Amino acid sequence: MDMHPWWLLALPLLAGAVMPLQAGINGQLAKNLSSVLAASLVSFVVGMLALLAVVIVQREVPSLAAMKSLNWWQWSGGLMGAFFIATAAFAGPRIGALLFMSLVLAGQLGMALLLDHHGWAGFREAPISLGKIAGLTLIIGGVWLIRRG
Repeated sequence: MDMHPWWLLALPLLAGAVMPLQAGINGQLAKNLSSVLAASLVSFVVGMLALLAVVIVQREVPSLAAMKSLNWWQWSGGLMGAFFIATAAFAGPRIGALLFMSLVLAGQLGMALLLDHHGWAGFREAPISLGKIAGLTLIIGGVWLIRRG
């Protein structure tokens, strides 16, 4: 098993921990603005400004040539992020944080299984195994139990 620095494991854990908080905050923003889409826009503008500031400070502004060289599908990450933010602002407050995040987790792990198996989107190839399918099945069972609860 690869040994990774503790912070490399802590970052995704922290990112996962703030996701339900982000969904709740965006849900409240949507309520106050009376619009899921406007709330999503505000969320993205704030995030964009924060990232722009960091990119400028770090002097990592990409060149126009680098931007032009991107494949069409490399632009789709932002669309996927917008879809997630809008979905979180809409569905999260209606179904609750736990069910929302368990469904998000099940969706993430299902896609991760396919990405790893095929080596898509730059991930290293790691074939599907019975253990991985069993783990995903347990997550889906957890979603079912949470939904019943």
